[in-house]
Amino acid sequence: MKPTTAQAVPRHRPRRTLAPYAFLAPFLIPFVLFSLVPIGYAFWQSLHKTQRTGGTFGRTHSVFAGFDQYVQVVQEPYFAESVLRVAGFALVQIPVMLLLSLVLALLLDSAVARAKRFFRLVYFVPYGIPGVVAALMWAFLYDPRLSPLVDALDSAGIHADLLGPGAILWSIGNVVTWTYTGYNMLILYAALQAVPADIGEAARVDGAGGWAIALRIKIPIIRPALILTGVFSIIGTFQLFTEPQVFRSISTSVTSAYTPNLAAYSLASGDNYGEAAALSVLLAVVTFALSFAFLRFTSRRQG
Repeated sequence: MKPTTAQAVPRHRPRRTLAPYAFLAPFLIPFVLFSLVPIGYAFWQSLHKTQRTGGTFGRTHSVFAGFDQYVQVVQEPYFAESVLRVAGFALVQIPVMLLLSLVLALLLDSAVARAKRFFRLVYFVPYGIPGVVAALMWAFLYDPRLSPLVDALDSAGIHADLLGPGAILWSIGNVVTWTYTGYNMLILYAALQAVPADIGEAARVDGAGGWAIALRIKIPIIRPALILTGVFSIIGTFQLFTEPQVFRSISTSVTSAYTPNLAAYSLASGDNYGEAAALSVLLAVVTFALSFAFLRFTSRRQG
């Protein structure tokens, strides 16, 4: 009797190995512990609220409230005001910052650039300064009683109240731009280093100048890096907290609910943890929706 095909060619089941999981573990474990678990706990806490029994000095206990906290947050005037304020801030600040980052990256990548390592370090230094220190430094430069910058503007006939209600948001935007331009520049510069040199040389042989090569060759090639920095910037902008918190101590123009993150912090400071958690979850949803919309928009433009 002739053996069948299955008998003639034995099947070997692939052995499962733990090696891929071992390589993923350094990322997965911290991601689960410090991202997924806190998000899950915040969502669980947002479904509860604190009640006090026995009067002002009575005992407090947590009770299930469902989505009442979310309804309460959405109905509060500060929620829409703070979200719209940060959204308007992002529409202006992010394009300006990314344009500066792109120009600096292109200048460093140009063939005529000198001392590239030095300038890379100089551009990146502001990102290495702690956010609180940077905000305090700029607060000194904005204070009309102490600032040489304000004195110089006054001498030139420009009387600007950089801490007033009409300028404080853009003063904060200047700090954010100064801090993160170098960070985004490094991402774009690293992407430019991967552009094949032969393409630029061929374009120069055909008579293309430096700006033509940058606009028609380099920028389209590093488009994924530009999209990445855009997504990072959207996420970071809606997490705006350090700069408003510092400026709040020196300017009455910054309220306790000036940004969504600052509002959540103020609620938590007042022992209203459920509402603060609900606000944080809503902020995460808004940030995700805007980031996803940005990705869809850029993918359609690319297509």
